[in-house]
Amino acid sequence: MRSPIACLVALGALLAPLAWSSPSRADVSAWTFVGAGAVGWKQGDSDLVLDSALSLDVGVGTTPDAPVIVGGLARATPLLDSGIDLALLARVATRGFQAGQLGLALDVGGYQRFWGAGSTGVAGALTLGAPLGISLSLQGSYGTDDAMAFGAIAGIDLLRLTVYRQALLPVWPNPFPAQQRGRDVASR
Repeated sequence: MRSPIACLVALGALLAPLAWSSPSRADVSAWTFVGAGAVGWKQGDSDLVLDSALSLDVGVGTTPDAPVIVGGLARATPLLDSGIDLALLARVATRGFQAGQLGLALDVGGYQRFWGAGSTGVAGALTLGAPLGISLSLQGSYGTDDAMAFGAIAGIDLLRLTVYRQALLPVWPNPFPAQQRGRDVASR
């Protein structure tokens, strides 16, 4: 019969490597955008309607240190006189976009319209990101029942303004940047 102490020592020696870990860094990119603008839309044989619109985006992506960031986001676009379009989109963004400098992001995915006759289709956007999280987004969609929409939305990404900001660091330090410290990520 084996001693319980010997079994515990053997088990401890076997599990000891699991208690050690090396330092790691697994930051992800994230987006929280709010904006407003105008959207022109039509469905079926109806005339083109111009509506005021809001846009609310939330999403996550790969590390902000990469030259190209890939991720996904959910977008709600309330058309103030009509209804709301919801979209799930894939995003490809440049490091400059994520770091709060100058950059581009491309979004492509599907959308669902629950109001009016309803529609399901493809949505996309090209977003120009400026310093401090300021963004201008050109958005469009095409779906069932010949539904289409296009518009421009201006706004601010709150996470690109705060956590991911690499602009104005000499006068407005970022105490907890998501990017790796000690390197100027936005200039690469």
